Formats: sequence, structure tokens, C-alpha cells
Amino acid sequence: MAVREGSATERASRETLTFLKVLFGEEQRRDFAVQLWDGTRWEPSPGEPARFTLHLRHPGAIRAMFWPPDDLALGEAYIFDDFDIEGSIEAVFPTVDDLLADRKVGLGSRLQQAKRLFTLPAPRKRQADGHGLRLQGSTHSLERDRQAVSYHYDQSNEFFAQFLDRQMVYSCAYFASPEEGIDAAQARKLDYICRKLRLQPGEALLDIGCGWGGLVIHAARQYGVYATGITLSARQADFANARIAEAGLADRCRVDLRDYRELDAEERYDKVVSVGMFEHVGEAQLPTYFRRSWSLLRPGGVFLNHGICQAIGQKTHSGRSFVAKYVWPDGELETIGTTLRAAEQAGFELRDVESLREHYALTLREWVRRLEAHHDVARSLKDEVTYRIWRLYMAGSAYNFDTGNLNLYQSLFAKPDHGKSGLPLSRSDWYR
Repeated sequence: MAVREGSATERASRETLTFLKVLFGEEQRRDFAVQLWDGTRWEPSPGEPARFTLHLRHPGAIRAMFWPPDDLALGEAYIFDDFDIEGSIEAVFPTVDDLLADRKVGLGSRLQQAKRLFTLPAPRKRQADGHGLRLQGSTHSLERDRQAVSYHYDQSNEFFAQFLDRQMVYSCAYFASPEEGIDAAQARKLDYICRKLRLQPGEALLDIGCGWGGLVIHAARQYGVYATGITLSARQADFANARIAEAGLADRCRVDLRDYRELDAEERYDKVVSVGMFEHVGEAQLPTYFRRSWSLLRPGGVFLNHGICQAIGQKTHSGRSFVAKYVWPDGELETIGTTLRAAEQAGFELRDVESLREHYALTLREWVRRLEAHHDVARSLKDEVTYRIWRLYMAGSAYNFDTGNLNLYQSLFAKPDHGKSGLPLSRSDWYR
């Protein structure tokens, strides 16, 4: 029996290597290595250092990774440890992009690979583990959005603290240089937003989707405004209000557990801001989102919308998606053109658009580095699967911002008062 098992393992090893050589092209230059469960190793091309190594954990790993041939299968194979990634996880994504986009092989070759794939051992069975979320209700209804936001943000404050900065700012930072630390870059971002809004003492500021309260605290402390933040995450609201009380700012700012659609139509603010919440809105709700922001803003005020957009021509996932299942349920990314059109139709006047794409790539790489450095703590707070979900998601996002598949825009809109914007003629005060 031992001999037969050994022979089966050796055959699986040979067939796996054959499949990989056809898939990746034996003559193509490779900057990665593959190590099989039995210690067999496929080295990078001569002269190429291994930027990463794929560790296949068992004979059925390849079937788990590549069937069906989409990003969900690959992502699940990684988070459930059919394979592991040693080295730069971001370096994996160009290779994956090529495979899934069919750039290296034609349909005929892919079908041949599929036949070969099913000669390999079947993947091992996985136990249900509670990860992922099945949402209830109509898409982007208030209750369903609460479910989606709670799933993403209520992981645990301590888990997010393993990779975020001291102020717990979970959005794109603003770097003076690539070498700058995340704490300084996030503090610079908060102040940059306040300068773009041109906050003045005594003004009323609304932060839609305020996270852990970093911006409302900064605006109240440094600019003397009365700041209100709203979030759908109970853990964020509790954390933010505790920080506000500790800072002695309870008379100047607060965080409420509310949806933007639940805000009183009679409330008015001098300035409105939304940082990193826009991705939850959805295209069908864009008119509502901008109309409500318009109605909450006093004439002569400005609204800054800071959010991720996809590049024009990029395909939106309509079926199986790793990010949709494990990270952003119901998340939707629009193009900047779609976004600006919806804002203008609501009555806003566009005054400025700035891309911070490179800044988000730097931010995400820093988050990945910090998460990896705190692997043991993050795993103890949640579990290994959660750690891998976030490592994979953030590394893939960094790659997509770096390549231009994704972009981050800060768009500044005015609500003129009988044609008067109240804005200065130049932006020079932003860069003091």
C-alpha cells in the first residue's frame, strides 16, 4: 500500500508540474517559484530572482485554484490554504491578470488545459466556516446596506488597528514622499481635506461615513467647527464617541449611528464631506445620494466627495467575485464621469477634481506591510482565514491602483447662492 500511495503522489507531482509548464509557458520568463507538497520545486527562469513562491499544500491544490477559472476560485484556494504565497503577494497579481484575461493563451489552448486539469487529483473538501455573507432584502435598501457595512467594518476595532495609523483612518492617505510614514500621511490627508473645504470656526460640518471619527475630531480640534459624523457601524460609532469624549470635544462633535437617507431634511450644514463611503452607494442610488447631500448643504457651501472609481472600460463583476463575497458585499464602483454627471444633475457645480491614485497604492502597500508584521496578533483577534482575506484584498487593490484599473478622486462641489460660490479665485490657500 505504501508503494502504491508513493506512486500516486509521484504521478500527481509530475502531472501538476506538466500542467503548470503548459499554463505558464515553459519557455516564458518567470520571476516566481512553485514548491509542491512533496518538496518538489520548480525554480524561476535562470537569472530571475523569485519575487514570490507558490506553495501547493496538497495534490488537489491546482484543481482548487483553477476551477472554475475565475478570481473567486483562486482567492478561496488561497484563504483556505490550498496554496500559500511566500514573498511579495502583490507580485502575484500581474501573473493572475494574464491568466484570467486570456492574454497568454487562446481559447483552444485553454480548453486543452481544462482537460488536463481534470486528470489531476480532486481538491479536498472544505468545511463551512462562516466566512462570506449572504445579504437579505433589496439591494441598497437601508436594512441591506446595514448588513453589508456591519459585515465589513465590524470585524473588530483591534483587528483594524493592526494595519491602520494611530488615528484609525481607513481611506487613502496623502504622502509628501513615498518614504513617509502612514501616521504623518494620514494626518496630512485630514488637514488637506479641511483646507479644501475651507473650514472656518463655528461652521457646521457633516461627515457622511465618518469611520472611527478621525476627520471630525481633527476638524473640531484644529478648525473650531461643530462636526457631526454618521456611520452604519456600531463599533465605529462607539469607538469614535469614546475618543471624542477622551479628547474633551463632546461639546463640538459627535458620531451618530445613521444612514445618510435618514438625516432630517431640515438639518443644514455649512460644509459636507464624504470620505471612503461613496463605494457603498451604488449607481441606482447616486441621484439620491447627491440630492440628499445638496439638500443638507446651505447655499454658498461646498461638498467634498472622496471615493474610488473604476477606469472606463473596466468590467464590473456581474457574477462570482472574491471581493463581493468576502470583502465588499454590494460594493459598486462607478466611473468618474458617471459620478460627476449625477452630482451635476442634483444641482452641484463642479469646482475641482484631483486624482490621488498613486497615494492609494502607497497607502495600501503600507497597510499590507503592517498587517503582515502583525500576522500573529491579527490571527489571534480573528483567524487565519480573515487575515488572508485582508492580505489578499489589500495587495490586489494596491496592484489595481498602481496599474490604473482603479482611481481615487477628490471632487469638490459648490452650491452657489444666487450664482455666488463664495470661493476664492485660486487654490493657493490649499498648499500653504
